Amino acid sequence: MIIYHGSNLVVESPKLIAQNRYLDFGYGFYTTTNKVQAISFAEKVYKRINEGTKQVSIYEIDEEKLFSECSVLRFESPDEAWLDFVTENRSGNYDGESYDVVYGPVANDDVYTTFTLYQSGALSKEQTLETLKIKKLYDQMVFTSEKALSFLKFIGTIPEEEM
Repeated sequence: MIIYHGSNLVVESPKLIAQNRYLDFGYGFYTTTNKVQAISFAEKVYKRINEGTKQVSIYEIDEEKLFSECSVLRFESPDEAWLDFVTENRSGNYDGESYDVVYGPVANDDVYTTFTLYQSGALSKEQTLETLKIKKLYDQMVFTSEKALSFLKFIGTIPEEEM
């Protein structure tokens, strides 16, 4: 499996770095199988930090080995369990089980408004899930342990002319 990480710098050797905000799947090194999404994220990071350049690092992983040797939480779709997990993580209140890898839909910019409405109580859980079903959600794979990171094999970057 090929996965991508968008940033403002090339990341040949991923590390777990403390984050200054709460993200969908909590603490970890975020990747995606979607090249377009990784490029978009690289642009956002570059604009926010205003240092370096837009970069997308490419990795190869043996998905079967990773998923068999690590503890994995996998969400196949934006269902109720996914919504609860993401909501708890984004609010900084997740205190459940820890996993080496979390994989599932990403709540991209297109669904932030839906999440905000849900978190404020303007939408019910059912309304939120129904709204999310019609959105095009990409995926994300988050590596949350050194063990999981050891499965990443850096293979290069996306050329500048493709970004």
